[in-house]
Amino acid sequence: MKMILIFLSTLYLFSYGANAQSIGSSPEYIKALTADWKGERFPDGRPKVSDDLLERLRMLTLEEVWAELIDLGYPNQYEGNWQLINEDGVLAMTGRAVTAQFMPSRPDLENQVIEQGKKEGRAWEQRRTVSWALTTLVDGDFYVADGYLKPYLGTIIGSNLGNGVYSRSKRGIIAYGHVRDMEDLRKIEGFNGWIKGSDPSYMRQTLLTSINAPVRIGNAIVLPGDAVLAKRDGVIFIPPHLLEQIVLKGEITALFDVFGQQRIFEGKYTAGEIDSVWTEVIKKDFRSWARENREKLPMPLSELDKYLDERNF
Repeated sequence: MKMILIFLSTLYLFSYGANAQSIGSSPEYIKALTADWKGERFPDGRPKVSDDLLERLRMLTLEEVWAELIDLGYPNQYEGNWQLINEDGVLAMTGRAVTAQFMPSRPDLENQVIEQGKKEGRAWEQRRTVSWALTTLVDGDFYVADGYLKPYLGTIIGSNLGNGVYSRSKRGIIAYGHVRDMEDLRKIEGFNGWIKGSDPSYMRQTLLTSINAPVRIGNAIVLPGDAVLAKRDGVIFIPPHLLEQIVLKGEITALFDVFGQQRIFEGKYTAGEIDSVWTEVIKKDFRSWARENREKLPMPLSELDKYLDERNF
């Protein structure tokens, strides 16, 4: 019996070590990373938040989302100071994160990555790993890549890969690093990128080391399947199990503002009354106002009522 246990332990450790060397994270590992998510998943294990929630998220401000994330204990989900590939293009975009980690190349590590890429069926023949993560994208994915801010010989995408990203995902790229072919990238209709800069060189001294593992994007940490909110002024990465709560709270905060500003303009309440803790009279008035405007609400009225009852606003 003892020998059997030793054999099984050895087999487990061997299997664990083999899996740990993978470039693409296994579905089991992604599920472990995102264990708080209880909903539908993609075959690769990533949480599949709904398209409806992503569209509702796109309508919120960074401030509305960020305030709730901080209250929930997630202060490391925002990164600012981006350059947009196309300042006249799509300026608000949401999606589900596919993460990629790049590192400076060294021969021994590159050999191991290429050998592992062969085992995983990746395009290893030209020893170019830059495109490997792109082949995993599906509609609604947001490509999130850590290029460690390397410009020369470290650009994460050019026009060919940019077209590849958009054709698969109908989204853009978040690149903590640099890209090339800016003029041609701007011509991809519907595509945009949040980047740290551009450089005309192509990737040669940089190596992809992981797909769909945790990555650091500046001040933010991103897990595969995170909901991404990208706007002109910054990017927020939202844990999928918190998305519904954050969207609803943001929408209701926006409704409070619309209601309050309308009532101030009408002279019914002062700005001080609206900015203070609401009286029972104002709370009742808000519920009546919401019913009168139910067709314009971003959420079902029943969902709003449930939230107000539970939060006792």
